[in-house]
Amino acid sequence: MKYAWLIWSLIALCSWAIIYWRRPEFRLEMLRVSIWTSLLGLTEPLFVPEYWSPPSLFNLAEKTGFDIESLIFSFSIGGIGAVIYKLFVPVRSVPMAEEERVNAKHKLHRLILFIPVGIFIVLAAFTNLNHIYCGVIALFFGGIATLYCRPDLKIAIWFGGLAFLAIYIVYFGSLLLVYPEYVNMYWNLPELTGIKIIGIPLEELLFSFTFGMYWSGLYEHLFWHQLSPIENTHNA
Repeated sequence: MKYAWLIWSLIALCSWAIIYWRRPEFRLEMLRVSIWTSLLGLTEPLFVPEYWSPPSLFNLAEKTGFDIESLIFSFSIGGIGAVIYKLFVPVRSVPMAEEERVNAKHKLHRLILFIPVGIFIVLAAFTNLNHIYCGVIALFFGGIATLYCRPDLKIAIWFGGLAFLAIYIVYFGSLLLVYPEYVNMYWNLPELTGIKIIGIPLEELLFSFTFGMYWSGLYEHLFWHQLSPIENTHNA
């Protein structure tokens, strides 16, 4: 079990690499989003050991709270989350027309983008909630705020949440198939709900759904793009 966190982080990275290689049209957005999302890995000291305390490479998590695996994992899920809707639906991301940007809702563009950060900081600073709940709440309301500003992304946002949840269940389930006691050993269950669904902590499922919600529309919202159907060019 010592290297489980490293191995499954690399599995996530391999999944990212396969999508990057097979879908060249996604490469720019995957790289852009992944690089910024990797910074979330630097928040790991907020979760170790309050949320979990997995063995990490060079025992960095135990010694410092930081670990290399979190950077790899965050990088990987960032790019996957950004294109997850487009993996299943034939659409592409195209620049938004200039006249669309002057819509009154877009006046709050920058504020809405940073809503998850603000909510997380407020909850972390002024409540006793475990930081995983702060993150889940922040991501959920970030997704809802995006719906207000960009209603054109509503299908992508809800689909992205459900799709990322489904993929995450398979991903996490594969870990439990190899290491059935991994959750019991390294999650701080007494400080959480203690609810597990097919062995996966409820908090992990909530995170995956809200992460997929927010990240599935993040590239389009951040870079003023919109989703456009890909027309079938083949003759009937």
